[in-house]
Amino acid sequence: MGTECLELTVPHDAAGTRLDRFLADSLGSRARAQALIEAGRVLVDGRPRAKRHVVSAGELIAVHAPPPSPAPDAVDAPFAVPYEDQHLLVVDKPAGVVVHPARGHRSGTLAQALAGRSAGGYEPWRAGIVHRLDRDTSGLLVVAKSDAVHRALKALLSARRMRREYLTLVVGHPPARTGTIDAPIGRHRRDRVLMSIDGEAPREARTHFELERLLPGAALLRVALDTGRTHQIRVHLASIGHPVCGDRQYGAPGRYGLERQFLHAARLAFAHPVTGRPVDVHSPLPQDLRDALALAAEGG
Repeated sequence: MGTECLELTVPHDAAGTRLDRFLADSLGSRARAQALIEAGRVLVDGRPRAKRHVVSAGELIAVHAPPPSPAPDAVDAPFAVPYEDQHLLVVDKPAGVVVHPARGHRSGTLAQALAGRSAGGYEPWRAGIVHRLDRDTSGLLVVAKSDAVHRALKALLSARRMRREYLTLVVGHPPARTGTIDAPIGRHRRDRVLMSIDGEAPREARTHFELERLLPGAALLRVALDTGRTHQIRVHLASIGHPVCGDRQYGAPGRYGLERQFLHAARLAFAHPVTGRPVDVHSPLPQDLRDALALAAEGG
């Protein structure tokens, strides 16, 4: 079985991160990154390095890895496609759908449902996927149909030229109508499933919010991201005392009858990487979030 090569250039905001942690997102897990490093399949500027190597901005990291074993037969995952052309598509993902296979979710993922329709990127098991949403977050994400378009969309994301807006209902009333939360995020020191602003190997994270609607005991916010760290919106809002309603992991489960966090990727806007024309896609709140919003408006 042949190998595939992933090449990554270390961005400025990742400088100072351990090599294994830097590779964890791209390779699916830190454990896989460590295994490949220890097997000599990772080169930094042409030389093998230890997993504890601290990366510097501009370093070229090459990963030579065998493709993963085929996943089990997929179960179809539901999704809508509000925009599509010959180069890419924008998918509207419902809550409960996992974006790509991972531990505990080997089938029934969005990536598997898109097989034959998407392409690009290093890992065939999540071909075309440019960015992710948590399982219980609904809304929009962009998917490439070729490797060239995948690289171009990733570049837009890295350069912060892709506008990602979310609607979220939070507990309480923020102290201002607009604000920015600028706090690095890393893996929680005790619970490895969670993230924290006081976590290990924190990376730059910046979240902007704007008040959409003030409700009794809650506030509907429109949130935009400069960065895309795991659980970023949920961690940042919880850190300022306004956790996302319904969030079981960061502090407000069960609010307004919610069975998941009130977080919806409502808008995705960017310049098309091939035509240069603006792509601006909106997604309405799904029914469960509309129901929760109505309860919050009643003070329920």
